[in-house]
Amino acid sequence: MDRPVAVITGATSGLGRIAAFQLARQGYRIGAVARSRTRAEALVTELTTVTDEPVDVFHADLGLLCDARRAGEEIAAYYPRLDVLVNNAGLHAFAQRVTAEGLAEMTAVNYLGPFVLTEALIAKLGASAPARIVNVASEASRQAGTIDPAQDLRRTAPYTRRESMALYGRTKLMAIMWTQELARRLDAAKVTVNCCDPGFNATGLGRDLPGSAVLERVLRTLRIGDPRKGAGIIARLATDPALRATTGGYFSVDDARPLQCPAPGRDPRVQRELWDATTALLAARLAG
Repeated sequence: MDRPVAVITGATSGLGRIAAFQLARQGYRIGAVARSRTRAEALVTELTTVTDEPVDVFHADLGLLCDARRAGEEIAAYYPRLDVLVNNAGLHAFAQRVTAEGLAEMTAVNYLGPFVLTEALIAKLGASAPARIVNVASEASRQAGTIDPAQDLRRTAPYTRRESMALYGRTKLMAIMWTQELARRLDAAKVTVNCCDPGFNATGLGRDLPGSAVLERVLRTLRIGDPRKGAGIIARLATDPALRATTGGYFSVDDARPLQCPAPGRDPRVQRELWDATTALLAARLAG
């Protein structure tokens, strides 16, 4: 395997799909973590038009921690090296859904699943140095209001569509906090980790939102929310030589402008609290 390898979650649609094409055109072998087998097959077929490298698919539902861990272990065993991991898959749920593991689906997909997948791949990334991790966050994180790690990770109470924005924002705030705490724990000479706000994109507006498909078509027609711009910041953080030594950053879709983690989660002590609460939860849920 003489080409660099990039593994991307949520690569079968939206920003992840466009980012997969951009990285494939830059010479990366693509590994896609996908839930839908039909969409994964379509992605493989389409990517063969821009690359002569194999496209690898690892089937998993990142809303299930056991699936995320299994996928990470399969990826680590399959590739001799791993140069880039992009945690892009995300979900904005407008009503509460609880997974078979007893967790809020939105928290699992947007934060806990990527955490588990990344932990399973840390050793492989380190052995492939220099390697990069890119986490897709959002400026919706500013809608979180507050953060109470021990409580918020386990929160499964019902909520309304209006209340969903703050809860979605909190999962994205967790992603930023995790990125910055992980950066402190990794050797930046081996593995860097950064996150980004991909801006508003007219893709994946929320499969629970009535009329979202129609709204998406209208926005595309009006050229509002071009997903190529959002995918561009993902690819840039994954490949730009100027960012090879940068770690722990949060970057805007607007020319990679540095952003601050929103105030509720900015303090390193709170970020460590989230890390500790997360690892304790995962130790209990993934025991055995």
